[in-house]
Amino acid sequence: MTKTTENIKSDVLTQDQKRTKERSAKSVKASRKTSLSTKVSKNMILLGLLLFAFVILYPLFWMVVSSLKSYDEIYNNVWGLPSVWHFENYATAWSMGISGYFINSLWVTLATIFLVVIIGSMAAFTLSRYKSRWIDVALIFTIGGIMMNPQVALIPLFEMLTWMDLINTHWALILTYVAYRLPLTIILIRAFFLSIPRELEESAIIDGCSEFGIYARIYLPLSVPIIVTTIVLTAYFAWNEFMFATVFIDSDMLKTIPSGLMNFRDALRTDWGVLLAGMVIATIPMVVLLIFLQRYLVRGLSEGSVKG
Repeated sequence: MTKTTENIKSDVLTQDQKRTKERSAKSVKASRKTSLSTKVSKNMILLGLLLFAFVILYPLFWMVVSSLKSYDEIYNNVWGLPSVWHFENYATAWSMGISGYFINSLWVTLATIFLVVIIGSMAAFTLSRYKSRWIDVALIFTIGGIMMNPQVALIPLFEMLTWMDLINTHWALILTYVAYRLPLTIILIRAFFLSIPRELEESAIIDGCSEFGIYARIYLPLSVPIIVTTIVLTAYFAWNEFMFATVFIDSDMLKTIPSGLMNFRDALRTDWGVLLAGMVIATIPMVVLLIFLQRYLVRGLSEGSVKG
């Protein structure tokens, strides 16, 4: 009888061990499948990112390489490297007017950034701190400004700037760029301001801080990421804008880079090497700006969208 009980116990133990082994084997297989699927998904994502990077970077690489070719080699050897590297194309482009266009673009962009950041942050401060019917109306009006298409307002803007005697001046571009960048700037900065704790503001009021002091000493220092994001987005728009720069500016002395590059084209023969060299020069500032400020750009966009 004792042996039978011991046999039964041993059989039960062996069955439990078998079940434990089967479960462990299944869990190992499941973990292997999960790790394999994770590796496959990571490799697919990596492959997609590499393909996307190639699509973005190869045109830039082709533009830089072609800017160092001669006129004939651009047509006869489109995809190859230049047999002779013509660095003088950059000197020619700079002397043909890119230097003046570059300075004009720099002035217009810096003035636009300054006005957009100052006006946009003050408006966002007001819209985020106060609650009233008029504040809601102003917020709706601001959101409506994002939906305004630049092409739709081209003729009214031209008539208005002509009446103000601003056509063929840099202020025609600066004021237009500021008007079109303010709505998005106000929405982004307001969303970030709403995430700032009210306790900081109340403490400042107790200490006797004024309204402008709260804005300048608390809100602005805490909103550096979204301010940098605004600077990058505004600079990209103002530096590369073409339509308004072409319509509102006629003088070659006042043209910015996008419209000024049109002067490099000739009806009979365009020196594409010099033109591409000018395009490379025009691209360098924005590429450098994005490289150095990309961390703040991503952080500002994510915080401004999630916390709002």
